[in-house]
Amino acid sequence: MYGLTKILTGVAIAASLVTAASAQEVTLRFEHFISPKGSVPSKFMVPWIEAIEAQSKGRIKIELYPAMQLGGSPTTLYDQIRDNVIDGGWALPGYTPGRFPAAEVFELPFIGSMSAENTSKAQWEFYEKYLGDTFSDIKVLAMHTHGPGVIHTKGKPVNSLADMNGLKLRTPTRIAAKLLAAAGASPIGMPVPAFPEALSKGVVDGGIIPWEIVLPLKVNELADNHTMMGGNRALYNTVFIWGMNKDRYNGLPDDLRAVIDNNSGLMASALAGKAMDLGDAPGRAKTEAGGNNLIQLTDAQTDEFKALAQPIIDAWIADMEAKGLPGAAMVEDARAMIAQYD
Repeated sequence: MYGLTKILTGVAIAASLVTAASAQEVTLRFEHFISPKGSVPSKFMVPWIEAIEAQSKGRIKIELYPAMQLGGSPTTLYDQIRDNVIDGGWALPGYTPGRFPAAEVFELPFIGSMSAENTSKAQWEFYEKYLGDTFSDIKVLAMHTHGPGVIHTKGKPVNSLADMNGLKLRTPTRIAAKLLAAAGASPIGMPVPAFPEALSKGVVDGGIIPWEIVLPLKVNELADNHTMMGGNRALYNTVFIWGMNKDRYNGLPDDLRAVIDNNSGLMASALAGKAMDLGDAPGRAKTEAGGNNLIQLTDAQTDEFKALAQPIIDAWIADMEAKGLPGAAMVEDARAMIAQYD
């Protein structure tokens, strides 16, 4: 009888351990590099986190740290995810020029749509087809882009291509730098959080950023002029990754991994892109209401900029094919993927 009681007690303990394991609670720390007031943190990251926490019935808790509060810099954020310094976060591959060349297709000039949501859907499809190996050392949850890039300057306005000559302009990526240089400007690479100080101190005459980040950075208070392209394609674009440490993801119980999976991929990428679109309108409206000089180039003036794009695209294709990648097919597929959503 004593032996049976001991066996039953052991079974009960084992069952309780299984129950505890299945109810395991996990806290994840995610980080990004901008203000929490930014459109992506407020309209994508926070709703995404709330969905994860609700669908996991509180078993997953995600702490979101803005403005690099956990340390590091925007340029090291990808590596912080990879090395499990943080559990996840928002990284910009273009901040490390030349490291992820295959991911630059959507950063080529006049490739992206005027809709960040549409371009981001295409970006996810492109990731699934071409970029799995490129970002294989982390768990990619979403990939997205921002809306149309705008040229913001202090002092001298850009009313035409000729006005670009000699301007020192902040650039986010090496591809955007090539476009600015071809236009006669002097590109200066820097992460976006450094842009306001550089502009206020005269380190740069201006820079290229989308409307959605203008208000969080107070660029509307620092710049006088804001030049927008005509047509239906973006001057430039930037690729973003919402990702998670691979071991941390793989170490989750199956049901919690399923919660993450159900909120990743095409849906999450579209949501992040839509957050960018939602931020563009108030960024532009408040800047205009403040009396700043908004310049809308005509299609003919935009064509002058577009003429600079093709040699950059051709050079990128040649570079990819020298690396053994199907550069021409990648560009063709990117355009087709975007067109299907537009």
